Amino acid sequence: MLTFTLGTFAIALNHLLLISALALATFVGWRVAKRGGENPESVLFSLFLLGMLAARVGFVIAYWAHYRNDPWQIIDLRDGGFLAWPGVLVLLLAALYRGWRRPGLRRPLGFGVVSGLAFWLLATFSLSLYEQGTRLPQITLRNAAGQTVQLSDYQGGPLVINLWATWCPPCRREMPVLENAQQQRPDLTFLFVNQAESMQSVSTFLETQGLSLTNVLFDGSGRLSHAVGSMALPTTLFYSPDGHLLGSHLGELSEASLARALENFDTPNPATSATPSRKLPCLASATC
Repeated sequence: MLTFTLGTFAIALNHLLLISALALATFVGWRVAKRGGENPESVLFSLFLLGMLAARVGFVIAYWAHYRNDPWQIIDLRDGGFLAWPGVLVLLLAALYRGWRRPGLRRPLGFGVVSGLAFWLLATFSLSLYEQGTRLPQITLRNAAGQTVQLSDYQGGPLVINLWATWCPPCRREMPVLENAQQQRPDLTFLFVNQAESMQSVSTFLETQGLSLTNVLFDGSGRLSHAVGSMALPTTLFYSPDGHLLGSHLGELSEASLARALENFDTPNPATSATPSRKLPCLASATC
């Protein structure tokens, strides 16, 4: 399960964990403050924002090579590019400073920060263990010729699966990034699994956008989304050669966030590239 879904609303679990950690920290701090001290609610929120800012800055510095040609991407947070450790470090240092300046805050703020961080770390670790324990679903899909293919046909090498649709704006924006990665990383197999759209509409979209993609597949009923537990698009999944899920990314990928996700794989080795057990026809606008 990668998303929490309520009706038409879907949120990534890692985002939900962050919000839950802030809510828990606020509640604990408020309860402790009732026994003596200042309510740390506003301080905790400002620390949360400061930590997120530091996490973003840390990510941009670490992957600056992908931002320097287009600095405007730095403020585009839709790619989910954050590094946890700079955010946590800055948050803790700022909390210590606030506590030193305002003695009445020390106990409530300390309990709030510790409880929130402990919950987030434990929950994130548990979610990571759960993800890495899941396997490549045994799903039947169709190729551009309407032929039936098995998702397991592609197992045997590093695998990147992108769930997308033409009506999805972030899917459309990230397609050039994925197309470039497919061309630059022949050691990886990229699958573009369209969700519940006709072959004709997808073919027209790829042609009008000038996209050249291999391995465009069709999931007419959205069974793959249900199998991996993600009701949000786009969703990108990263599988090891033996079919274990290494990681996932919900939302738009930028060059930087994709580069970070691809670090899940070992040193590129073209000999380990996955090859399906049968030749699959491509769309008219794709390159085989």
